[in-house]
Amino acid sequence: MVPDEYDVLNSVLDDDVAQFVRAMTPETDSVFDEMVTHNVNDDFPIVGPEVGGTLRIVARMTGANRAFEFGSGKGYSAYWIAPALPSDGEIVLTDFDGANLDEARSFFERGGYADLARFEVGDALETYRQYDGQFDFVLIDNLEQEYLETFELVEDDVPSGGVICADNVMAGPAVQEDRALAALRGDPDWDAMDETTAGVVRYLQHVRDEPNFETSLLPVGEGLVVSVKK
Repeated sequence: MVPDEYDVLNSVLDDDVAQFVRAMTPETDSVFDEMVTHNVNDDFPIVGPEVGGTLRIVARMTGANRAFEFGSGKGYSAYWIAPALPSDGEIVLTDFDGANLDEARSFFERGGYADLARFEVGDALETYRQYDGQFDFVLIDNLEQEYLETFELVEDDVPSGGVICADNVMAGPAVQEDRALAALRGDPDWDAMDETTAGVVRYLQHVRDEPNFETSLLPVGEGLVVSVKK
């Protein structure tokens, strides 16, 4: 069963719809439940089970072998993705705060996924530049004003059929929803937007029009946009 703490994590779906989606979310283990309680008690943002379950099934459908997260916090979203990877797969977690990744490492060790994970402290974009080869699955969850730069950094390294996801694109403290929607409908007021909203809007406009990707926005959590390489 999903713990009560998850109730604070949904901000897009109305309560009735959220209950349907949550009822279909994969079962979680005791490590998940501890992660949720720990993060909620610390008022630390996590994506919630609706987004987590979506990330896992997208990674599984993609057949992902390597995954990279821009902004991992204490490892909650990465812990959702890890079971979709093969035993010789790899997931790179990034965060500016080494203490966050120490906690993530502890959770991964207890859950049995530590051998898959790389825990990288520092700027996520600089970390990415230190890795070679393709990543089949990328999650963008760093600073919203860096979303577009992040996409442009990774897009050539994602193979055909690979996926780039970006979180927090519809709601939450980072997005002025009415101004973002007006901009996507063709009436942007850039002067009225804060920099995070402007960053999300520029990202959504770009991926919507990017010819090498097909993109859909899923109304779960605070909004998850999924772009598949053609």
